Amino acid sequence: MKRSLASHNSCKTLWGSKIRESPPTVAYQEVMRDDTGVYKWLRKIDEFGFCFVSGVPSNPEDTEKLTQRIAFIRDTKCEYGGFWDFTSDLKHGDTAYTNLALGAHTDTTYLSDPCGLQLFHLLSHEGTGGQTLLVDGFYAAAKLREKYPSHYELLTEVKINAHAAGDADSLYIPDEPFSILKEDRNGELLRVRYNNDDRSALKYIDPVLVDDWYGALRSWNRCLTSPDTELWVQLTAGTAVVVDNHRVLHGRSAFTGKRRMCGAYIGGDEWKSRLRVLSQAIDKVPWDLEF
Repeated sequence: MKRSLASHNSCKTLWGSKIRESPPTVAYQEVMRDDTGVYKWLRKIDEFGFCFVSGVPSNPEDTEKLTQRIAFIRDTKCEYGGFWDFTSDLKHGDTAYTNLALGAHTDTTYLSDPCGLQLFHLLSHEGTGGQTLLVDGFYAAAKLREKYPSHYELLTEVKINAHAAGDADSLYIPDEPFSILKEDRNGELLRVRYNNDDRSALKYIDPVLVDDWYGALRSWNRCLTSPDTELWVQLTAGTAVVVDNHRVLHGRSAFTGKRRMCGAYIGGDEWKSRLRVLSQAIDKVPWDLEF
């Protein structure tokens, strides 16, 4: 399913579980060779909200270089820092450092400017489980809008808050409350921002709407967890995945044993700037007419 987002004139392909038959993928050597490969990569991320990279050397050093082909790595100074390399050792008070199952969510909802892209690379896993979950938030929102239009409207209008306080020396709260679904001035969906584990108290809602809002949240969860919405993949060493954190939600199944994962964040403005510049250079598309 494709639709044009009028506010930035780019074409998005909305997808569900069937995308597993032919997921967007680029080769590591192609990306590292020249900017044409990077442009191909970013175009797929822009269209689908995620993209696999095959043939990545199974070490953090080359994974970091791969990430930097897009832009500089964003240092969040919270749970992860810059480029991260970790296991389920509970080093930080965050569910990412456990072996528990994680439902579909976007990251850094507790920051005033949530990160734009996130790259994951599973370096090793001696155990079972740990499948990666990807959900197209735009597709889930389209389903919600079609089936429960009043619930969709509530999730675009009601502002909530989030926080991160897993470590003794950190307490992150965004400057302003936010809606789970954000539309642009033309009524097109612009951003999904949702992590139920980081969601804070409802402070900015009319008490009359509380029950209706929780009803909308249940409908949203049904859309996120529908079998035709969820893409489950078993990541292996050598295959990285990048997700648009403003669109695609991610999660995982529980796992046993020791699992080593590395990755990083990139700012939303940075990766979109890189895409525009490459579009001008390669496709000769004026920046004010695209994206």
